[in-house]
Amino acid sequence: MISSVRGEVLSVGLDHVVVEVGGVGLAVQATPSTLATLRRGEEVRLYTSLVVREDSLTLFGFADAEARELFGLLQTVSGIGTRLALAALAVLDPDKLRTALAEGNITVLTQVPGIGRKGAERLTLELRDKVTAAGGSAETTAAPAAGAVRAEVVEALTGLGFPAKQAEQAVEKVLAAGAADTTPAVLRAALSTLGRK
Repeated sequence: MISSVRGEVLSVGLDHVVVEVGGVGLAVQATPSTLATLRRGEEVRLYTSLVVREDSLTLFGFADAEARELFGLLQTVSGIGTRLALAALAVLDPDKLRTALAEGNITVLTQVPGIGRKGAERLTLELRDKVTAAGGSAETTAAPAAGAVRAEVVEALTGLGFPAKQAEQAVEKVLAAGAADTTPAVLRAALSTLGRK
């Protein structure tokens, strides 16, 4: 696997950069934010991921190793390919993406074109523990408890027949008030909030 490339930038396109490595120009797919930092004629080092398909070999490049790891991790989820994984990193920076996954923040994840509510729920369900275990920022490691409680309570409320949006708003209100922090306590408080409506 090609883990990184270093060389002169020959050209920068809308979705890729061509980097000369040992006399060979390698086309590397990248996010707009990564491409914006590159200038023709300058030397660059990109952390890369080589994706092998039956009909193609494609290099994807990232400004740092954390983004490359997230790119690979996202693709472990069924239905998420290279295009969606790259789109997620184009819309959300790695820290914001880690936090959204760890907290189960569906609203943030659905900002990515091509990821709907069900896809976002699948992402958080499958990656929440992996993202937390991977470390991330201090903010991310402190948040999973609240994120897990939020997701469990919203799931319980929707299971009871409340609309998802209404359930999310009630849970956010309870968590923002800081009156409860365990799943049963938040569920009771959210139910009483919804009962008042």
